Amino acid sequence: MSMIVAVPSEHPGGLTARLSPHFGHCEPFTLVTVDGDQVTDVLVVPNTGHAKGGCLEPVLFLSEKGACVLIASGMGMRPLSGFLDAGIMVLHDGGAQTVGDAISEMARGQLQSFNSERTCGGGGSCH
Repeated sequence: MSMIVAVPSEHPGGLTARLSPHFGHCEPFTLVTVDGDQVTDVLVVPNTGHAKGGCLEPVLFLSEKGACVLIASGMGMRPLSGFLDAGIMVLHDGGAQTVGDAISEMARGQLQSFNSERTCGGGGSCH
């Protein structure tokens, strides 16, 4: 069964792109369709942008794109709650450097859930 995994990426996106340090401030999202441990499609979409307090815009956008998993480095509590409310599982990137590395680690079951202890104050100040 295939699923769409969203990964906040640095420009230009894609499997070789570096992960963005904060989900809401990435330039593009790389949407990776995964079937088992195989990548079957890669789509790069621009971030809808998010102004301060507009943390749920990217959540709604990714939900509309069919994402059921998000792999992220950092985010605030409000978007994390939004993703969970939307039924999108959020995983911490575990220090992966590229989108492809994060997808591989997810397929091997090496990424942990992104919980409230991993959240930051938001606004791109996670690291």
